[in-house]
Amino acid sequence: MLNFFRYAMDNQEQKHQRRVRYKGTHPRTYKEKYKELQPEKYADTVAKVIQKGSTPAGMHRSICVKEILEFLQITPGQIGLDATLGYGGHTLEMLKRLNSKGHLYATDVDPIELPRTQERLERLGYGSEILTIKQMNFSQIDQIALESGPLNFVLADLGVSSMQIDNPERGFSFKREGPLDLRLNPKRGISAADRLKTISVDELEGMLIENADEPHAATIARAIISGIKKGIDISTTTQLQQIIKDALKSIPAKNKDDVIKKSCQRCLQALRIDVNHEFAVLYEFLEKLPAALARGGRVAILTFHSGEDRLVKKSFQHFFREGVYREIAPDPISPSSEECKTNARARSAKLRWAIKA
Repeated sequence: MLNFFRYAMDNQEQKHQRRVRYKGTHPRTYKEKYKELQPEKYADTVAKVIQKGSTPAGMHRSICVKEILEFLQITPGQIGLDATLGYGGHTLEMLKRLNSKGHLYATDVDPIELPRTQERLERLGYGSEILTIKQMNFSQIDQIALESGPLNFVLADLGVSSMQIDNPERGFSFKREGPLDLRLNPKRGISAADRLKTISVDELEGMLIENADEPHAATIARAIISGIKKGIDISTTTQLQQIIKDALKSIPAKNKDDVIKKSCQRCLQALRIDVNHEFAVLYEFLEKLPAALARGGRVAILTFHSGEDRLVKKSFQHFFREGVYREIAPDPISPSSEECKTNARARSAKLRWAIKA
């Protein structure tokens, strides 16, 4: 009888568990989009989502690929760095140009997405003989250069990956409720929710202005800090969104809903930049970059908001005047209208480049 009981229990544990079904005709939440999250298995579904101009859940569509490759002029045998690995879209295209000769280094701080990308690239045949991936901040480019030698080409795509934006558990978007975290590496530093508990009204106002050019910074900062002092919980993305909406509900504006939506997005951006020290990291990377480049080495940097673009522009101009760079982009390159139509997330991108003397 005891053996029969054990057999019954084992059989019950092994019984196939059906997937939780979603309501309606289309999946809405991140986890329900199981086909999009398995692009290797459901290629047709992924293709349909992309055809509609959307980005499939769990994926990222690289921006300005054609423009970046045309500038970098990668040839077999060169040594390069993808400073922001992400989903590996740019990485894959650069590896193709190397044609199994030379080496590509890639860095990323995200401990969740990095191993997934590495596994995808390995399945495509790009192992350690041609590709070295390190979980580290791209501000440590000097350490990469010590191992690699002078770099012939460098790419830094400063945008947040779609995988991070679409996953509500990361807290990078207001699309779905999630924890107000915003850390690129959730194992280091403090979350955005904890950051708000330690900041003053003046500090928060300054952060919103400096990191996101928020026009209603003072009003929003007062509302958030006042709410926290009153015991209002702001530990999720929707709770932050609601307190911003309440703070701006009386603003006189034709398109008030749109104005409030943009303020919410800018506040999330400002907090993300703050908790990840993004401007300090970018500044350090830009300062170390010339020393890491070979003579004639090329660097392309893709930015997604004015604060980033200003830092890149000023750095390139400074080193150009000093004679460190022999040529820099006279103006930023924007994605084509066709790319913006098929990928809405490309609209705010700006590409700048420089060539070392």
